[in-house]
Amino acid sequence: MSDFILKASVRNDLGKGASRRLRRANQQVPAVVYGGEKGAQSISVEKTAFYKAIEDEVFFSSVIKLVIDGTEEQVVVRDLQRHPYKPLLTHADFLRVDATHEITMNVPLHVIGEEQCVGIKDQGGELHVLANEVAISCLPKDLPDYLEVDISAVELGTILHLSDLTLPKGVSSVDLSHGEEHNNAILSITKVKVRNDEEAGEGEESTSAE
Repeated sequence: MSDFILKASVRNDLGKGASRRLRRANQQVPAVVYGGEKGAQSISVEKTAFYKAIEDEVFFSSVIKLVIDGTEEQVVVRDLQRHPYKPLLTHADFLRVDATHEITMNVPLHVIGEEQCVGIKDQGGELHVLANEVAISCLPKDLPDYLEVDISAVELGTILHLSDLTLPKGVSSVDLSHGEEHNNAILSITKVKVRNDEEAGEGEESTSAE
């Protein structure tokens, strides 16, 4: 797990007007933290560290230390609301996590070995990534930043599925837990479609004749 720390304070001035005032002040982001044995709590998160954190892909698949008026909460991001055309966060939802209970998260899927891939380098194929993230379930301590799939030995015509992933210890696939019919494809190496030069020429002549 990566070590992200965000500072926040309890927000007592609630409502849409209060949230707008908070955003206009341009120092904090309105948010809510919920889950666990505690009720939902409205908070405001320190903007600078928050904006820096969301630049890192790993942030969205990590357990975050949220310090609210000096009290620490272990949370994950559940939702971010953004301004429709400005690069601004308008609201955030955080879910409390319990070290003894599994959580479900979507983690990024990283493809490695593309330059050495047999199907691409030697057999003229091209890579088609069909899934950019994978839903997993695990205890917070076992949450990976991302999953890797090595395609260096993958040949032309191959389709890899969720079952082809090597998951870390303590981590399971949410989709596969629902049955084999949910063993979705994650990538394929297929033949490059190249238009025949002669066909292209014939098409041009036909157009000219018309």
